[in-house]
Amino acid sequence: MAQQAVSAPSPRYEGTAGGGPPLRRSHRRDIYGALDLGTNNCRLLIARPSDDGFTVLDAFSRIVRLGEGLSTSGKLTQGSMDRAVDALAVCADKLRRRHVTLSRSVATEACRRAVNGRDFTERVKRETGIALEIIAPREEARLAVLGCHKLLEPGDGPALIFDIGGGSTELVLVEQGEQAPRIRAWWSAPWGVVSLTESEGREAIEGKDRVLAYARMRERVLRSFAHFVEMLPGKLKNVRLLGTSGTVTTLASVHLALPAYDRRMVDGLHVPVGDMRRISTMIAEMDFGQRSGLPCIGADRADMVVAGCAILEAILDIWPAETLGIADRGIREGILRSLMARDGYQL
Repeated sequence: MAQQAVSAPSPRYEGTAGGGPPLRRSHRRDIYGALDLGTNNCRLLIARPSDDGFTVLDAFSRIVRLGEGLSTSGKLTQGSMDRAVDALAVCADKLRRRHVTLSRSVATEACRRAVNGRDFTERVKRETGIALEIIAPREEARLAVLGCHKLLEPGDGPALIFDIGGGSTELVLVEQGEQAPRIRAWWSAPWGVVSLTESEGREAIEGKDRVLAYARMRERVLRSFAHFVEMLPGKLKNVRLLGTSGTVTTLASVHLALPAYDRRMVDGLHVPVGDMRRISTMIAEMDFGQRSGLPCIGADRADMVVAGCAILEAILDIWPAETLGIADRGIREGILRSLMARDGYQL
């Protein structure tokens, strides 16, 4: 696989900061937690503020597929809720053992759409002690931008930050502000890797006509994104692109031919768009076994990654660019930054 990507200076896992004054020693004991329960994944970060951002003390990530079957039934299944509660119990234990002083736990598209989403959050509170907040799409977009905008390529004009989730994709058009980007427009499209996979059906994606199935998914996403395009002022040119999701980090890993996923190699990478398109096409043409054999995809992601590729290619169709920025950071980091800023830390 070609390795022509140009990597940005590798951001440290501690995060980056604006060079504020040193923290008071008494504040170094503050510990913060950020939990993001999505349609596909449950993720946790625990961190302490530091002079140049924050230092991650603990992390957790597990594929739970909370939104499995949601597109057809309109509700969370018993099995998906059980998987999520098991993962959240691990998170609750980590929050207790790390003596977290302030945390925020959010749930996104699956809980927003499910008729039993509120009932599920009440069960989570009873069984784990975690108070899940079902956030609106706009807040989800804001947190994603806050968490990853520092990885945007330098340049003038607007930039598009996108987050391909399990149940939705957030598109955020930003322009440079004094300290952080200003959001000019945003859109939450109802297609993520889980919802798009279920809309097409696994049999079609894995069948002999899977290339046609891929084209249908891509067209479905393009139609959905057209509403956002109509909101924008004229045709945007030379837009800088930054993606934050398992889809873009997975494809970047395939691009680098990594034997195992390595966040340090991926976060902050800038990959030629032509390479990302070739990888997407290659993956769409593979069957499940072939995709599973790719080290950074494996069996856990092999059934959902094709839909992610279709969403990514739809974005690249609408907003042509030479390179795509890759961020292995997003909502959790945005939560941490907002909590710490509220307490007076300059990040």
